[in-house]
Amino acid sequence: MLRPERMSLVSVTGSKQVMDEAIEAVHDLRLLHVTDYEGSWDGFDPGDPMAGADDASEKLVTVRSLQSILGVEDEDAGPARIVTEDALDTELEEIRTEVNELDDRRDELRDELRAVEDRIATMEPFARLGIDLDLLRGYDSLSVAVGEGDEERVRRELIDADVDGYEIYSEDDVLAVFARTDDLADVLVNAEFTTYEIPDAEGSPDDYLDDLEDERERLQSKLHTVEDELEEQRLDVGGFLLAAEETLAIEVEQREAPLSFATTENAFVAEGWIPTDRFVDLAEGLHEEVGDHIEVDELERAQYDGEGQVVSREEVGGGAPGTPEPTAADGGEVRADGGHASASDGDQRAVRSDGGTATKSMSTSGPPVIQNNPGGVRPFESLVEVINRPKYSELDPTVVIFLTFPLFFGFMIGDLGYGLLYFGLGYYITRNFESDVIRSLGAIGMWAGGFTAIFGVLYGEFFGLHQLGYLLYPSGSPPIHKGLQPHYIYYAQAWLLLSVVVGVLHLALGRLFDFYENLTHGFGEAFVESFSWIILTVGLWAWVFSKTALAAKPPFMFSVFAREGMTNPATGETISEGVAIPLGFNGFPAIDLFTIPGIGIVVDLMLVVTLVGLALVVYAEGGIGLIESITQAFGHVVSYTRLAAVLLAKAGMALAVNLLVFGAYSHDGEFHLIFFSEAAEVAEAQEAGEVIFSGLFNGEGAVMLLLGFIFGVIILVLGHALVLVLGITSAGLQAVRLEYVEFFGKFYEGGGETYAPFGYDRRYTTED
Repeated sequence: MLRPERMSLVSVTGSKQVMDEAIEAVHDLRLLHVTDYEGSWDGFDPGDPMAGADDASEKLVTVRSLQSILGVEDEDAGPARIVTEDALDTELEEIRTEVNELDDRRDELRDELRAVEDRIATMEPFARLGIDLDLLRGYDSLSVAVGEGDEERVRRELIDADVDGYEIYSEDDVLAVFARTDDLADVLVNAEFTTYEIPDAEGSPDDYLDDLEDERERLQSKLHTVEDELEEQRLDVGGFLLAAEETLAIEVEQREAPLSFATTENAFVAEGWIPTDRFVDLAEGLHEEVGDHIEVDELERAQYDGEGQVVSREEVGGGAPGTPEPTAADGGEVRADGGHASASDGDQRAVRSDGGTATKSMSTSGPPVIQNNPGGVRPFESLVEVINRPKYSELDPTVVIFLTFPLFFGFMIGDLGYGLLYFGLGYYITRNFESDVIRSLGAIGMWAGGFTAIFGVLYGEFFGLHQLGYLLYPSGSPPIHKGLQPHYIYYAQAWLLLSVVVGVLHLALGRLFDFYENLTHGFGEAFVESFSWIILTVGLWAWVFSKTALAAKPPFMFSVFAREGMTNPATGETISEGVAIPLGFNGFPAIDLFTIPGIGIVVDLMLVVTLVGLALVVYAEGGIGLIESITQAFGHVVSYTRLAAVLLAKAGMALAVNLLVFGAYSHDGEFHLIFFSEAAEVAEAQEAGEVIFSGLFNGEGAVMLLLGFIFGVIILVLGHALVLVLGITSAGLQAVRLEYVEFFGKFYEGGGETYAPFGYDRRYTTED
């Protein structure tokens, strides 16, 4: 799980006479991740596309253009079919001609309709004005302007400009200004008057507008007819176009495959990566289709270090069983001199056109990555790929996210009601979406919802209601509490400390991964580069939790995980209450080593361990290591306290919603909801002044009770819906952040290449 699937570098060598058959066979097998020839061999050139590649590419472009015009979708596919060459030549041309004609006609109608609509928009102000169009132009001594503006301001500007005579007509905010002046436009500029261009038309603008609207309806009718015809075409030929696209995509892929090969006049060599345990499948499949004219060799199985450098190269260098070397007699020559090429000759390959040898690999690209995770873990690969796919040389952190992310999320939300909703939402997504990424998120939601429900049972909460604890547990109290109520404040303190402990373990695991990857450089370097951080982090926090410097440490550190009857070293008192989880821990023992003379400072073992770790970090990182030791060994661990913070925040929001609706009173530091309490208890709480809020469900009188019930239901639904959504955006994002920033930052880089085997996953066509 922590390593990707083992990959092997494979070579396929043969005569050009069988290259077409070999390409088709490799394509059908869909196993070989082909690498490109980089031109490093003397006498070898990149291959040329096979005959017909350009024609197939042009047809593919045509098919995709037609799909775009018609709006063809996957649901238009219909049953799988065989698309023949005749169909691609004749039927495709007929469809292209008809669809392009309809598309051109649609574009023309759209342009005409757009022009008419522009004219309608231009004419509408004149229709509101109600003056015949021929009266708005053609004067020798008058200037006319039509537009929008403030009539009083226009009048003032005309008066200020000493215009001899003018008249203004106004209707529905449209003004028509007639004036005896040659510079009317300049005058109206100061009035912030928006001028409309007077249409070149005669008669009533209403009549003209009616004609334009009739023209628009006529064009819309024609456009609908054309669109209906295109829709009919989509229904008729959509399945054919999808099948044709798939057929042509396969053909183009196969015909352009030689571009990645190293070729001579007589031979070709193709290389690529394949899962090691599938090599025999590839070799036997090729031998079955092509026979003895081709040779398949497994060249190497490689292991890489954390920097992508080869540290272990297991050279295999032989053909698979049942794939004998090709010879000149059977058309399998692979050298210009008529000899045959051996798959391995020490560290060289005898496949050069001059009869010499070539270097072992024709490409420097590393292996692609197939993440090797069980089915339940696999959805969490999508979270890893948000950063990037792991490199072949890296440890895959997916399984760690699988183990920690749902745990973090469930701990922070911890409610049976919310958990069931998260689970149900995730299940719905996995069942109703086709996208692999979306379905993976749905599966993650199911895992997160499941852990949320489990913690909800432990906390005894159902949509923030503690009545679940009364139902599930005979004592009426669940085994743990969130710590929001004052009576259980020590649980909040416990979760704060637990978050720190989780942070130390999570970060130490990340550093352990880094240590393992750096072992390829030697134990000493790995110890200094990586394990030094583990020593520093664990040593620092072990010292924090130890019984030293007690005056600077809060007493609850030594009581919330202790047992009643133990002594709190910070206070010297016997612990009788405030124990959240009785683990018997009241601080690590102080192992004093020596006292610094003259100062009186006692140096204990954990402090020495911390200083040793710090010295190693500074030695490895330089001066910057001193700063990083503070931000990472201390700051990154403290960052995990967000787990406890979000836990209390979400519990507080749910409590606030329930308090508004059901009402609550506080007694001995515990909150009790009025709606679920006995009348006598509520009356006693009211007399004692312990009621926090009476609640919408507890109104007095029939009217207030009805209104309170209506508004209470609304607040209850909307409030918990808000908490549900914020649970995703806060708890989900905070959990992911801890994975990406704190954990991944210690060892993970990403950047692996996706395994993309040469071939095509048929959906719309069949070969039978």
